[in-house]
Amino acid sequence: MNIVLFGATGMVGSRIAAEALARGHRVTAVSRSGGSPLPGVTAAAADCSDPVKVGELAEGHDAVASALAPPRDGSDPTLPFLALNEALVAGVRRSGVSRLVVVGGSGNLFAEPGRMLLDQPGFPDDYRGEALAHRDVLTYLRTVDDLDWTCVSPAADIAPGERTGEFRVGGDRLMTDEHGNSRISAEDYAIAFVDELERDAHSRGRMSVAY
Repeated sequence: MNIVLFGATGMVGSRIAAEALARGHRVTAVSRSGGSPLPGVTAAAADCSDPVKVGELAEGHDAVASALAPPRDGSDPTLPFLALNEALVAGVRRSGVSRLVVVGGSGNLFAEPGRMLLDQPGFPDDYRGEALAHRDVLTYLRTVDDLDWTCVSPAADIAPGERTGEFRVGGDRLMTDEHGNSRISAEDYAIAFVDELERDAHSRGRMSVAY
């Protein structure tokens, strides 16, 4: 598979690139800097708010992957992140590629019926803006009916760790272990993400990943 990956140099994006490359896929890694997350990928620089540039880079690929993340500069990321994803979708449309898989958030998973994790008492204020931004992007994606998109939400706690290959795949509900913890390593999240790129099992929907 020939994959173009936007946001390829971040913590999650670099692991998606590594997982895809290890499976024999061809990866074009796109970032603002144009840096390569690892040897063996084709690196490109782009501002993903430019649909024309996104379309040019995506054209000819089998799938588009996005590991774009909301800005963490202290400002409200909600509207800028939504606009960035709208531009990404517009660019994918221009490219003629139909498959789009994006990294989602965990704050908009349902911790209980009708109540998202971000609405639970004690949800960290430092992550509220990011959680709201991911919520709005998922709401927007659910209006996109001309692309074969999937949003992949991680567990509440995602961090660099071990690649075990052992995890659960769910839907809109927050998954926890027997101790009430919701976590996934970035390496195992990348496995699930590339699995979805290959299998297209959650077309026009959201899936989640946790131990």
